[in-house]
Amino acid sequence: MSQEQWILEHLEKGFTITPLEALEKFGCFRLGARIYNLIRQGHDIRSNMVRHGKKHFAQYWLAQ
Repeated sequence: MSQEQWILEHLEKGFTITPLEALEKFGCFRLGARIYNLIRQGHDIRSNMVRHGKKHFAQYWLAQ
């Protein structure tokens, strides 16, 4: 299974995903690129910027 397939399956189960989770679970260093490809394939994936202290990162989910 490709990283995109693993990520899509994760999102279809109702979970969200962040870049750190993608790295830990799927070995994916470029989550944004995988999400971009999934969106181009027609999947309705939404995002939100999350702040944690001085750090900020995207959190993605599949719209239902």
